[in-house]
Amino acid sequence: MSEPFKQIAELDRLVHDSSRLAILTALAACESADFLYLARLTGLSKGNLSSHLSKLEAGGLLGITKQFIGKKPNTLVSLTSEGRAAIEKHWGELERLKQDATKWTKGK
Repeated sequence: MSEPFKQIAELDRLVHDSSRLAILTALAACESADFLYLARLTGLSKGNLSSHLSKLEAGGLLGITKQFIGKKPNTLVSLTSEGRAAIEKHWGELERLKQDATKWTKGK
């Protein structure tokens, strides 16, 4: 496999999944976000969002805090320091791969 394509295949799949990439990117722009906001922002169903959040939490990339506002449940999601580093690294890798791919020519 040619180098840029090999590097694409080696990206961190926990971060690179399009839904999880959207979640992590949104969280990188703020201190925390509530579950319903993330669902609206990403367009994910509540069940799908919950599944992705569980995977990211298990991977140590985000923290989930459940609380009540009055009598209403509220779930806050925030990046861990590892999560913030992972999303920054991932976007850096994608940018580098984009640059490498523009230089790549067939047969080299």
